[in-house]
Amino acid sequence: MDGITEALSAARAGDREAFNTVFAAVHAELRRLARAQKRRVSPGATLSTTALVHETYLKLAHPANLGAEGRAHFFALAAKAMRHVLISSARRRGAGKRGGGVRPEAFDDVRGEPSFEPAALPLAELLAIHQSLERLEKLDARLAELVELRFFAGLTEEEVAEQRGVSSRTVRRDWQAARACLLKELTAAS
Repeated sequence: MDGITEALSAARAGDREAFNTVFAAVHAELRRLARAQKRRVSPGATLSTTALVHETYLKLAHPANLGAEGRAHFFALAAKAMRHVLISSARRRGAGKRGGGVRPEAFDDVRGEPSFEPAALPLAELLAIHQSLERLEKLDARLAELVELRFFAGLTEEEVAEQRGVSSRTVRRDWQAARACLLKELTAAS
């Protein structure tokens, strides 16, 4: 058991200082994750990387959210929390005017291999992906987590494989299944 897993275990038992230890240990990685999410979803947003990391901390530090069982699970929860913070921010930004000032851009990353280039998604497409991902989570939580790690967090197949303790081939196969499910959901929604 590594130090983060031990600290997460202590945090679940009610040790608030243990959670702060986890957060301090992974802070740099969370900042990288936040930058990837912001580039992918909303580079023009007013929410800074630091603010996104802090909002994520607040979501994860809530006693009901301390269920992380290890490093990989913690980062999956962090990616999900960041996605929710960014969705909320995009909704607020877009509430004032149609499109929220985000320039339209075609979304075809679910159909093909993601490029992870800095490109903002239109609010409507971001919300459609979010809703499709929530439906996928009900069908297969493992695939939904993979989409969060690959698409929203921008992790490579190798990074996901390492975090999950599986082969890159398994991640690639799961990624193909997840993309097919999301494509079906997005096509049905349009």
